[in-house]
Amino acid sequence: MENEIDMLKLENQLCFLLYASSREMTKKYKPLLEDLDVTYPQYLVLLLLWEHEVLSVKSIGEELYLDSGTLTPMLKRMEQNGLIKRERSQEDERSVMVSLTEQGKSLKEKAACIPAEIFKLSNKDTQEFSQLKSSLAHLLQQLAK
Repeated sequence: MENEIDMLKLENQLCFLLYASSREMTKKYKPLLEDLDVTYPQYLVLLLLWEHEVLSVKSIGEELYLDSGTLTPMLKRMEQNGLIKRERSQEDERSVMVSLTEQGKSLKEKAACIPAEIFKLSNKDTQEFSQLKSSLAHLLQQLAK
């Protein structure tokens, strides 16, 4: 019985550790993203578009694990701020394609230092950092099944 009670302690909850770590990580990004004038979720969209140039809203949602109710208003704000443009696909009018504007592309250079800053803040060496990323990627893959 004692063992079951221990399992209900907050400190023993993996979900809490992931939640709290995510919140703290997002706080670390905040000052780094102020120069870009984007939020953390907007930064994630930019990362995808810097890598792929054009993606469908559906693909962005899948990659970021976001539903359209969360993603669509964020993309509208990004478009209003001149970072992206959204256009109906010529092949399939039901699909909306997202691409970067010149302003959105220009932020890539400003953002180049962010991953190194986050690495420094982690206080991990390269191997530990890589192992942590690998473990979290594996966990995400298992949970998303």
